[in-house]
Amino acid sequence: MSRIGRKPVPLPKGVDVKIEAREVTVKGSKGTLSFGFMPDISVSFDGGQLSVIRKNDQKNVKAAHGMTRAILSNMVVGVNHGFEKVLEIIGVGYRAQMQGKNLVLALGFSHPVEVVPPDGIELAVEGPTKVIVRGIDKQLVGQTAANIRGYRPPEPYKGKGIRYVGEYVIRKAGKAGGK
Repeated sequence: MSRIGRKPVPLPKGVDVKIEAREVTVKGSKGTLSFGFMPDISVSFDGGQLSVIRKNDQKNVKAAHGMTRAILSNMVVGVNHGFEKVLEIIGVGYRAQMQGKNLVLALGFSHPVEVVPPDGIELAVEGPTKVIVRGIDKQLVGQTAANIRGYRPPEPYKGKGIRYVGEYVIRKAGKAGGK
């Protein structure tokens, strides 16, 4: 049995859960999230915690068991605290600024790159080289940060580009040079 799937999800104060048919809705101080789970998995709410139970031992059901529990746990954390990813921009002339709710990046292209945040995502800029992506949906925060990073991923020779804070970029030696 899945070790992760067996663990119950504790619910902090201020988080409400509603289970209807095959959908779980979690509501907290930061917002509301819902998730539809597969028919071979059941979710129950008892004693201030959520439990995920699988109905059979098929391979795809076993795989979805732990995943469902992890998604529910992330939903509870998201509506209570929220998630954030911090990106840093490294390179001469590379910078970020906000125009309304949109993020405008100068990344050495002939044109500025404008990023429109999806619903539920808040973008912020701290200084010209630090971008913060915030939201309650962990998957959406991570995907938005990855999309922003994808405009100019860090390159291995000089290390220029957009990277996550704390990300280590393995550097390569340049050309050996002629005699």
